[in-house]
Amino acid sequence: MSESLFLSTVQRITSGPTDLGELVSAAGQLTAMGDVAGAEQLYRVWISCNPDNPGRFVAWFNLSTLPLGPDRVAAVTEALEKALELKPDFWPAYINLGGQRERAGDADGAVALWRQAVDKLDQITGQNLNYKLTALKQISRVLMDHQQQATAEVFLRQCLDLDPKARDAAEQYIGVRLAQCEWPVVQPWEGVDRKALMLGFSPLSMGVFTDDPLLQLATAARYSEAAIDPGPYDPTLDRRDATIDLKGRRLRIGYVSSDLRDHAIGYLMAEMFELHDREQVEVFTYYCGPKASGPTWDRIRSAVEHPRDISELDDTAAARLIAEDGIDILVDINGHTRFARSAVFARRPAPVIVNWLGYPGTMGTPYHNYIVADAEIIPEGSELYYAEQVVRLPCYQPNDRKRVIAPHRPSRAEAGLPGDAFVFCCFNGSQKIGRFTFLRWVEILKRTENSVLWLLDSDEATNARLLDFAEANGLERSRIVFAQKLANPFHLARYPLADLFLDTAPYGAHTTASDALFMGVPMLTLEGRAFASRVCASLVRAAGLPELVMKTPEAYVETAVSLASDPAQISVYKAKLEANRASCTLFDMEKLTSSLEALYRQMAETHQRGQTPQPDLDSLDAYLKAGIAEDIEAMEMLTVTDYHGLYRERLAALHRHKPIREDRRLWTAEAIAAAEGKPAKSIRKAS
Repeated sequence: MSESLFLSTVQRITSGPTDLGELVSAAGQLTAMGDVAGAEQLYRVWISCNPDNPGRFVAWFNLSTLPLGPDRVAAVTEALEKALELKPDFWPAYINLGGQRERAGDADGAVALWRQAVDKLDQITGQNLNYKLTALKQISRVLMDHQQQATAEVFLRQCLDLDPKARDAAEQYIGVRLAQCEWPVVQPWEGVDRKALMLGFSPLSMGVFTDDPLLQLATAARYSEAAIDPGPYDPTLDRRDATIDLKGRRLRIGYVSSDLRDHAIGYLMAEMFELHDREQVEVFTYYCGPKASGPTWDRIRSAVEHPRDISELDDTAAARLIAEDGIDILVDINGHTRFARSAVFARRPAPVIVNWLGYPGTMGTPYHNYIVADAEIIPEGSELYYAEQVVRLPCYQPNDRKRVIAPHRPSRAEAGLPGDAFVFCCFNGSQKIGRFTFLRWVEILKRTENSVLWLLDSDEATNARLLDFAEANGLERSRIVFAQKLANPFHLARYPLADLFLDTAPYGAHTTASDALFMGVPMLTLEGRAFASRVCASLVRAAGLPELVMKTPEAYVETAVSLASDPAQISVYKAKLEANRASCTLFDMEKLTSSLEALYRQMAETHQRGQTPQPDLDSLDAYLKAGIAEDIEAMEMLTVTDYHGLYRERLAALHRHKPIREDRRLWTAEAIAAAEGKPAKSIRKAS
């Protein structure tokens, strides 16, 4: 059929003038039939036969959008360049040609082209606004990928000037400010108010920003609804009611992740994949990240029975592959992080969907049934902060006991550290360093003579900003030393040069904590309420040092100061970590893997009873409004003693303005009665 369509269309084109719309229709039909080469040839024949047609630029552009494949990059680039030659103000071609240059490795060329479009788009009306916003966002994204954060911030601010409600631009803007330690992070300006910026937070950034698990839940729910497109409903993909019949077969587990490579998550999970019991579970992985290679990638793929790559598949095709594989339990290892494929989960291609490891918090979606944690990260009574059903491991985080460590252990002199000083360190990313944490560090250093703080190197401007802040608060700049970023084996080898790791709050160390503890470096952490603020506490306890988990900022500071003057106690902690490495819960991967498999079996049995838990998303718009009602940066939420009372006060104020219906969290019948000055009993009857 495609051949006859092709031949008849070519005949009409070569016989005389042919309408552009007819060409586009025929090419579209050929593409749908899988004859992309025929569609390309139609465009080329039409272009050659219509040298004076003003629509030739459209034909070239449409040709460039055909799925020609990775070996036809030159053809796509040529088509876009031809379109721009014929119509220099054809903005979609600028956008796409910049993308081609970026994929070819010419990031500077891509940015230059997009900047041309931005500069030429003077009249911001109608569709031109969307083109300019797209170009600005592309510029910002590439600059961030190349660690040019400050310049990216300038372009993101331009985006928000044009459209203060541009959610994705606001997300990136907040992320850039967090990464650069720009305090306050939320800094409104004319035309862009604080509320617009707060509503623009991504769930991950909100976890870094504040220890407020109710606000994090509400933010995740809002983000999931706004940013994740489930696509048209397809009953052939929806397997939520599928039977999990294990007679004569193993439980099929699917892990979806962009990070099963040389990445923090890949390092954590590699040994776990090797330990899965193949008599009990059949393991599938669905890789959705950038093109990868390397030892961790190879190791994981060799350990897994069915490694799949869905990075080139669209969401529907990826969901279809998972459904056809008959996965029983699908595990989301990305959550709300980069390269996530949440829209695949939204199509519900497995009966049970689990949130674990890649994202430290609730997903806030209607389709994630469980969240995996442990008794430290989500203690009893904290389940109300999560949309999913909470299930627990002995310790939430897997580890790799076979991690590669460089044989050469550098000296302090080689690392740029003073030989006789007490070395505090923190190798968490700069985005986790907030104002309250840094002020605590400054106080600790000012109270401990002959000590330094060893931080992971960031960009030059961020380093300078931290040094300036320290100096402005009475600390010499020389007391802070930056560690050059190194490949993981070399980074691990230098860890023992530190005496004590000072964790950040509210988003603490995760993989970084495991690395420090594995290398024998004790950690001091401040425990909060939310998931991300409790992971490090879980790991420190699982390593056998519960006395280094602090409940208050004051205890954190006093303990750090005390330990800096007690090298004997530091030696005891280091020796204990070395002695416990082979037996502690943190590094007992056999126990973790078997416990995880037991959770999977429980989930399967629960599903077979028709009792798979459904996420609780009631009234979260009210909690979002309550959470952003005041300037969050003016106080440290971690220090608020009556956290639930604070929320009830804010909800009451909202309720008096516009009634909020009762939910299962804090806004109970009793709370509503108190807000309205009525007996709780009458409220229950009315509801």
